[in-house]
Amino acid sequence: MREKVAESFDFIAGLRSGCEALGLSCPDAAAEERLGTYFRELKHWSRKINLIAKGATDQEILEKHFLDSLTLLPLLSGERPHLLDVGTGAGFPGLVCKAVDPALQVTLVEPRLKRVSFLRHVSRTLGLSDASVVACRVEDEEMLPGDSGFTHITSRAVSEIKLFLEMSHRFAGTGVQVICMKGPKWEEELAAWKDSASSACYTLLSRREYVLPVFQGRRNLLVFAPRACRG
Repeated sequence: MREKVAESFDFIAGLRSGCEALGLSCPDAAAEERLGTYFRELKHWSRKINLIAKGATDQEILEKHFLDSLTLLPLLSGERPHLLDVGTGAGFPGLVCKAVDPALQVTLVEPRLKRVSFLRHVSRTLGLSDASVVACRVEDEEMLPGDSGFTHITSRAVSEIKLFLEMSHRFAGTGVQVICMKGPKWEEELAAWKDSASSACYTLLSRREYVLPVFQGRRNLLVFAPRACRG
């Protein structure tokens, strides 16, 4: 019975209705096909390696990973955006955004080698260029130089706003934006950041909130810009 339910799931229909509910632009037909392939590869590889939560339903995968990732895309503006996705895991959000917008340059940082293999496989399978997968931690200055030219930095893996902004600061050149993807506890984390010394090094530019259509999870995107640190 479980397999029959899974086989009947219409990923594309769910993607379209989810984007509409969130007020996001629907991907074009080619992007829909790439995301559908990504979804199938994710499920196939997840039988062997730990990519997503065990027992996650197809709707949960669509909503909590693919749609959640796509909320980032409207913020990746500029002439030649280059996204650094720290601790990307199975490619969320960076590779999902890249699958929809092939012109977007992404650098995916992931220290776990099995996940790196998955990311490289999906990038090849989808025919994506300018998608670099770096097998290291964000602190590795040799593999990930601070002057790499990123325009946007994000992560779904780092738990605290304060910690992530501190980790990102060595990439914080002119024009860089750091986007924290947070759940319902964003206010507590923001307050902790404001009380820390690192608050002198960033300005909060904006916040956007989304409510996932089926599971009703609240998602907040907080956009920060670096500034000259005081003191």
